[in-house]
Parts: sequence; structure tokens; C-alpha cells
Amino acid sequence: MKVHFLEKFTHPGESVSFYRNGEFLDFCRGPHVPTTGRVRAFKVMSIAGAYWLGDEKNPQLQRIYGTAFFQKKELDAHFKHLEEIKARDHRVIGKQLDLFSIQEIAGAGLIFWHPKGAIIRKQMEDWMRDECLRRGYELVVTPHVMRRELWKISGHEGFYGDNMYAPMELDDAEYRLKPMNCPGHILIYRNSPKSYRDLPVRYAELGNVYRYERSGTMHGLLRVRGFTQDDAHIFCMPSQIEDEIVACVEFAEEVLHKFGFAEFKVELSTWDATKPQDYTGAPEDWQTAIDSLKSALGRKGIPYREIPGEAAFYGPKIDVKLVDVLGRLWQLSTVQFDFNLPKRFELEYTGEDGEKHQPVMVHRALFGSVERFFGVLIENYAGAFPLWLAPVQIGLVPISEKHTAYAEKVKAELQSIGLRVELDSRNEKMNAKIREFGLQKVPFVLIMGDKEAEANAVSVRTRGKGDEGSVALMDFMERAKKLLVGKSATL
Repeated sequence: MKVHFLEKFTHPGESVSFYRNGEFLDFCRGPHVPTTGRVRAFKVMSIAGAYWLGDEKNPQLQRIYGTAFFQKKELDAHFKHLEEIKARDHRVIGKQLDLFSIQEIAGAGLIFWHPKGAIIRKQMEDWMRDECLRRGYELVVTPHVMRRELWKISGHEGFYGDNMYAPMELDDAEYRLKPMNCPGHILIYRNSPKSYRDLPVRYAELGNVYRYERSGTMHGLLRVRGFTQDDAHIFCMPSQIEDEIVACVEFAEEVLHKFGFAEFKVELSTWDATKPQDYTGAPEDWQTAIDSLKSALGRKGIPYREIPGEAAFYGPKIDVKLVDVLGRLWQLSTVQFDFNLPKRFELEYTGEDGEKHQPVMVHRALFGSVERFFGVLIENYAGAFPLWLAPVQIGLVPISEKHTAYAEKVKAELQSIGLRVELDSRNEKMNAKIREFGLQKVPFVLIMGDKEAEANAVSVRTRGKGDEGSVALMDFMERAKKLLVGKSATL
């Protein structure tokens, strides 16, 4: 009877598979284990209905979601891991710490950065801009909307149009919100003649982009419709491309280490040569580009996994996936080779021979997006950010009202060295104030009473360590300043 049911909804020659365990017949790809006799621990997680082939006119199937392990301790560890993930959910912590929100009246997938979240964002962006300048990039800013004709030239209209917002009719032409920053950077490059002596040219922008993500795919900060890319584009001679890719990979490593991630994995996404209609460019160009990326990774001695068919439509890419404190992989940094856009926009430079030549191009985004990277940071640290990122770095608690004046003096001295300080001078019990700062995951709480005021000292409570006793204010300031300057991931 089940076979006749499937014949009604499958196509001739299409294969399906069944696996039987006693009276239970499972319609699945399988097999999952050599024998179910080895499974010693399992748990049903949820039950849901699903229409065959997603069509509500078809009969409904019953889905049973569960998990199984060979040992009970593995099952227990799995659910402990799931609880830890749940406790670190960036959407929950973001609300608890008042970092960001998504407002229904404004629309799904659009992020509102609250004051504390905006402070963290500022630290991230300031560090990135400073690091770009140190590494020879020039900062640029490009418009949020541009003529539709530009996106036709770039190929986004044809290859990426479904992910763009619909065109807007203005006075002189149709315009589209930008899903990428690259065409804007290309226009800046093309605005003045370039010589081989000018190359490489590196443009960097923390640019807002907009992509039409389907309603079912959005998830907090991790998948949104409007976001900020730490985008950069490098225009260089073919002889310079490998060095530039190596430098981008090294930059990506520095980003991960600076924000507290010690481990990452690398994937090389290449094209699917059997589907040339999904890409732009000749096969020989694709092979040259892929070989360049492989060579750069080889120079760095970085192991990688090759993923056919996952390249961008204009070229292959290196994806750097960080590993967080729970062992989860996050796709963030990407370095992409592009030989197509320079051709489409007829970019050129004057070579040493006096002739015109076409540059090649590297796209790179190391946060990936500020929003997504911030969401990963929240979950990695469970909201307990390093001192340099924490929105409130120091919480001040005077024991009683008479100690408020000394607390104000301490606040001014801490602020003078660039620390973000919050003084709780409410007429509340001291322990209640300390608990509130703890709930807000403030790195340091300084308590001040008669003894501290007389000695120009503070009693220090460190997040995760507890009471560390009384120290001279100047000694604490020196400690905090060292953590700030070094952008330490620990306290």
C-alpha cells in the first residue's frame, strides 16, 4: 500500500528507499547505523506534520524528530550541549543586555542598534578601519542606491537579481538598493587613470547593503536583510595577485585572533564546470583563479577542503570558518578572486611597457558582516565581552550615600584614561547594585566605603573571579589600561 502511495507522487525512474526495523517502516535515505542493536540511548525531541512534497493538497505525513547515541553519556552530553547553545542564544542575550532589537513595525531582518550595542559596534568598526589603514588600504564611502544599469553591467541583475530589492523609479532612471559594494569601488577606481606604479589599489568600506532574504530564512543578527559589510576590493596586476591573497588570509587570521577565536577551518569554493550558465567567464580564467587561491593557501601551509559548485558567479573564493567556544563552525571571512568585473567595466592601467592592461581584482570581507560577527561574538562570550568591547567596563558601587562624592572622583579618573564607567548612586542596598552589574556582565565592579576613600583605593570584584580585595586606585587603573591597550580577550 505504501509503494502505491509513493507511485502517485514520484516520477518514472525516480528511486526511493525504505528501511524496516521490526514493525516500523522508515521512508528515508539511510542506513544510519549498521544495526539498531548498537543504539543504547535515544530520545524523541518533537513531532510534527508535513505534507508530501510540501503541497497541502497531498496526504499528510508524520515527522518524528529524535536523536540516538551508542552510550547514554553521549546522549546526556548532547543535551547538555544543546542547553548551552540555548543559554547563549544571541537574541535572548541581546534583549537581556539591551544591545539590539528588530522592530516589527519597521520590518523583518532590519536591526536597531541600541546604545550599548552601538558602543560595541563602534569598537569593532574603529579597530577594523585603523587596521585597514595600517595595512595600506584607503577608506571610501559609496551610495546606498545606484542606477539599475550599473547592476546590469556588473552581472548582479542577471545572476543575483532574485536576492535584490525591486527597482525604484526615480526622475531619470530606475534605481536599486545595493546588495554589494564592489561596483561602487570599481567606479572610484575608474574615475582616474592608473599606472602600474599605483597598483595595488586597496579600497575599504564599512558599507550598508540590502538583500532580499526570504521570510523563513532570517534569524536574529545571523541572517538579515540590511547589514554592514567590512568590504574591501583590491585592484592589482596579475603578478601581484598571490601576494595580495596571502595578505588577505593573514588579515583574516588577525581578525579572528583579536576577537578571541583561536581555531578556524578553511574551504576553497570552486565552480561547477558542468553548469557554465551559472557563472561568468571562460574556463581558462576560472582555472587560473582557482590555481592562484590554491597556491596562496599552500604558501601559508593552511589545510583546506575544496567545495565544487559553491563559488560566486564571478570567481572562486576562500571561506574562513571560525570555531567558537562550543565547537560550532561559523562562516564569516571570505576572500574572492574576480577576473570578470574588471572585464565588464573595462578597467585598465598603464603598464611598464606603456601599453594598456587589465587589472585583476580581489574581494574580501573579514567580519563578513558586522551584524553576523556581532551575533557570533555574543554567543561565543555569552554576553561577557572582553574589557575593550564591553559597553560598560566598570561599575561603581558606593557603600552608602556619603561615599558618592568619592565615587564621582573615581569615575572621573577612570574616564580620563578612556574607560566606560557607570556609577550606581541609587538609594539601594549594596548587594543589589552588585547583583545588577553582575547580570549586565560588567567586567569590573569597584566598591567604595570609608576605608577606600581614605586610602584612595577601590575594592575590586572581577567578573568570573569574584572579590579580589582592596587595591590602590592607580594600580587598578594601570591594570585596566594594559588590558585596553592590548585588547585582551581575558581579564
